Amino acid sequence: MLSGANVVMPTGTVKDAQVVVDGTRITSAAPANAQVIDLNGHWLVPGFVDLHNHGGGGASFTSGTVDEVLKGIHTHRLHGTTTLVASTVTGDMDFLTRRAGLLSELAEQGEIAGIHFEGPFISPCRKGAHSEELLRDPEPSEVRKLIDAARGRAKMLTLATELPGGIDSVRLLAEHGVIAAVGHTDATYEQTVEAIDAGATVATHLFNAMPALGHRAPGPIAALLEDERVTVELINDGTHLHPAALELAFHHAGPERVAFVTDAMDAAGFGDGRYLLGPLEVEVSDGVARLVEGGSIAGSTLTLDRAFKRAVTIDRLPVEHAVAALSANPARLLGLDDRIGSLEPGKDADLVLLDADFELKGVMRQGEWVVEPQLP
Repeated sequence: MLSGANVVMPTGTVKDAQVVVDGTRITSAAPANAQVIDLNGHWLVPGFVDLHNHGGGGASFTSGTVDEVLKGIHTHRLHGTTTLVASTVTGDMDFLTRRAGLLSELAEQGEIAGIHFEGPFISPCRKGAHSEELLRDPEPSEVRKLIDAARGRAKMLTLATELPGGIDSVRLLAEHGVIAAVGHTDATYEQTVEAIDAGATVATHLFNAMPALGHRAPGPIAALLEDERVTVELINDGTHLHPAALELAFHHAGPERVAFVTDAMDAAGFGDGRYLLGPLEVEVSDGVARLVEGGSIAGSTLTLDRAFKRAVTIDRLPVEHAVAALSANPARLLGLDDRIGSLEPGKDADLVLLDADFELKGVMRQGEWVVEPQLP
């Protein structure tokens, strides 16, 4: 029995509350012999859910061995991410289908929640840290190859829907229960509206790798923010977004349509240095990852505990809004909100313990402490 904390529930924050864990689940009543842990002065929030993550701990989800991928997953668990979708980057199709096979096995084992394909179906105009020579149009037959290779574990695919085949591929993804995400795109406002009407429901790292918001050419940002069917990803690391852009997104999309993601690469939870992101070399300095050639931002070194603290201390978001963006919203988007995303009886015992300053002090996943409570 975790007792005395400020517990963030779907209906709001309950002070001096109790959360009871029995085995792997949260339950409504504590047995008489329950161990009691006093968490007075702390916060209990649901485990974080990351929709978009390329690696961490020095390990890459795109190219690492199974052991390396597991190391990256564990690194993020140490920072409160109890559910994670592993993201790839642009590569040739044979490599990506083999990669999908490896990652789908880890999904079947419950280590990850599924696979997110970011590229190769993206715009060369907005390629960011993707290899231009490996980009291709989103022909439905090619998209289908990745869906099939993932063996039912594909959760999301990012594509530039304005490219040839883009709209038909959005429809294909929707038919197969895979989230179609608009990103790395040079689409107009009108083209983005067409993609949403076809079934696109996510904006991949909104604002980044897409045309800026304009007063005569509003572009994809306006279309993605205004449509209630779309969840917008935000990378809240202080590098990818100005605080005013984050505030704009929350104001227009509302707290129920924002999902904080890391877009993390190998250096997350590891340190500065030289890394590879797919075939491209990346230099990480002072925690900021940029391509060695050209200097484009190349993912992030963010962990979700840092995104949470920044949201409530610098961005001044209500704690409940930060929890929605880090847990409830992505869980719902993945279709997993019957099991994760909130601290309700019957759900998995995935939770994060924070002190009064919102520093991480404990992580539990499925009833087991990943980070033992650090209490005074």
